[in-house]
Amino acid sequence: MIVSFSVSNFRSFSTEETFSLVASNRLSGTHDDHAVPIPDSKEKVLRTAVLYGANGAGKSNLFKALRYLKWLALTTRPKESGTGREPFRFGGTADAPSRFDLQFTVADKLYRFGLNADDKRITEEWLYQVVGNRERLLFDRTTDENGEVAIDASGLKSAGDKVTALATVGGPQNQSFLSTLNATLGAGDFGDELSHVLNWFKRGLNLIGPDESWPVGRRLNQDPRFLSFAGDFLRSASTGVNRLEVLKKGSSDDADSVVLQDLVEGEWIQLRDGQELLIQGKGEVRAYQIRVQAVHEHEPGKIVRLDMAEESDGTRRLLNLISALHSGHSYGAVYFIDEIDRSLHPILVKEFLEFFLKSREGDPRQLILTTHESNLLDQDLLRRDEIWFAEKDQAAATRLYSLLDFKVRNDLEIRKHYLQGRFGAVPFLGNLENLAAKTDRAE
Repeated sequence: MIVSFSVSNFRSFSTEETFSLVASNRLSGTHDDHAVPIPDSKEKVLRTAVLYGANGAGKSNLFKALRYLKWLALTTRPKESGTGREPFRFGGTADAPSRFDLQFTVADKLYRFGLNADDKRITEEWLYQVVGNRERLLFDRTTDENGEVAIDASGLKSAGDKVTALATVGGPQNQSFLSTLNATLGAGDFGDELSHVLNWFKRGLNLIGPDESWPVGRRLNQDPRFLSFAGDFLRSASTGVNRLEVLKKGSSDDADSVVLQDLVEGEWIQLRDGQELLIQGKGEVRAYQIRVQAVHEHEPGKIVRLDMAEESDGTRRLLNLISALHSGHSYGAVYFIDEIDRSLHPILVKEFLEFFLKSREGDPRQLILTTHESNLLDQDLLRRDEIWFAEKDQAAATRLYSLLDFKVRNDLEIRKHYLQGRFGAVPFLGNLENLAAKTDRAE
């Protein structure tokens, strides 16, 4: 679970802004089941958060900042290709490093991972275990202006000789040490702590954009309980779908073997038509096309099967998000959904969030949403520290703040006051009246 995430000098973020999911002690007794304990701490972390803001205020840039950090943590870079960062461009900080600092829990431990990056190199990178008020170093890396990399990996001695040897080499200046470890060593070489951290970035941190297809076909094929749950949820959501079926078709063509020889077992590829390609097998690589079909019973006994590509945008979007609601393999996972209201009815968005909060009380899974859907602004549904806003200042920089920053009565109708502009983070439309007047005069 994400405990906090700080970012500066990235896209619309100028100076450091922090998105904190630490539960406030001021709200003790309010939706206590919405928070779970932070390891080695007296504090708790929230299971959900909702971020509001006008178009262009920077909500999605928080999502993109976290995605960029995940990408740097796992992906190698060609030499001399730079870091691919996007600095803040409306001020004098573009040449300064971009900074990312993430605290998260995995395997009953709290970790802090972060880095500073300029256009050419990762100038600093760190990984600590946080125990109470102390931080235990796992590794700390610095890169100077000449590209010389130095790593203090004294906290990774128990991980084994291969990790220690790689730390002396350092790796390319434009990619993270974590990604170098991930690309160079096998799964059995990391030791427990690095394995937990890498697996959290790979499988625990799930980032779902508004126009993305999420690879649910593989899970639907492998997990009958999830297949049943997904079909039941779509039926309950009045999509017209009665159940789901998965077709898995193998391929053993020689041409396929040539194309797929460098792919990794268990890897998936999203195809343009909505189908997925699953790579399986040790030794001889085999590819399987996974095709998800929605079964409609429009009259008793009369069945029509449609590929998911033929379903509505809303039905496909809902299927992409259902993994966040099913416990299955997602214990301790984070689902950050950007623009959850894209193609979904407002009532369904609220039901989605309610289901998450009620279905697995106390389960350390986390749901973070960006949205414009004001029906979620309800104190019977959310705590005040779970409601966040993004707004740009006069320098065009995004500021993040919580509803907890305002004096709000427990019986206040938050939605009404938000739409009236009391909390900010709403569009200012005054200039449209002038534009309409100019248009009238032109005609």
